[in-house]
Amino acid sequence: MREVEATAFVSPSKVPAMADAAELAAELHRYPDIEFSALVASPNGAKRAIAAGLRAIEYVVAASDSFSAANVGRSSAEATSQIGEILAIARGSGVIVEVIVATAWDCPFDGPTPSQRVLDIAAVARGLGVDRFSIADTIGTATPGRVSSLIAQLHPVIGDIALGGHFHNTRGAGLASAYAAVCSGVTRLDASVGGLGGCPFAPGATGNIATEDLVYLLADSGFEVHIDLPAAIAAAEVAKSVVGHDLPGALLRAGDRIRN
Repeated sequence: MREVEATAFVSPSKVPAMADAAELAAELHRYPDIEFSALVASPNGAKRAIAAGLRAIEYVVAASDSFSAANVGRSSAEATSQIGEILAIARGSGVIVEVIVATAWDCPFDGPTPSQRVLDIAAVARGLGVDRFSIADTIGTATPGRVSSLIAQLHPVIGDIALGGHFHNTRGAGLASAYAAVCSGVTRLDASVGGLGGCPFAPGATGNIATEDLVYLLADSGFEVHIDLPAAIAAAEVAKSVVGHDLPGALLRAGDRIRN
């Protein structure tokens, strides 16, 4: 792994699990070959992440108003308007900024997200000069056809900005959607060891697609993937022992296929 989102600088009262973000960030220097990043939800979060030594941050903007209000207490437009401020904070320290659009396909409160909302956020992000842009299926409702359709609409808007995707396997289509995203030109994908994770503000949310499952799918399909699959499965085993319960990753249960 060369890039790892290690933590989030968000309100500890709303997300207690991330209260030790600065403490964790202080230990990351032990792995100098990895670009560690942190998720932020506000300019203050960006300042905290940079002060803690992170060299890359991900700023989340929900495309739907109700989810944005539940997640950060602001409308989607208000959250979008803060992209410029966050970029200014990051640029002063040479920090990479990725904008992630949450609820890019569906919102648990508002229903289907109009694609124009995503395109409008993308246009603002590109105009301000973000380094990376990503679309997130926050509640795991996307399917391959819808994924390909939105990405096709996004390409002319974001130009040469690196495009990423973030999927959950909540309804069994996360890996299929990730595959469709790659086939449609996405070059960056989020995944989590063993399938850990899930947004606390998304009802019924499950973890991200499992890193080891994604590596297996893409590598076995002929894509160039520079991640060691046995090591990824071993990392999932470690995660399982740390949390003390089974994780949803498929390869964690079944293992890799026999290779001669």
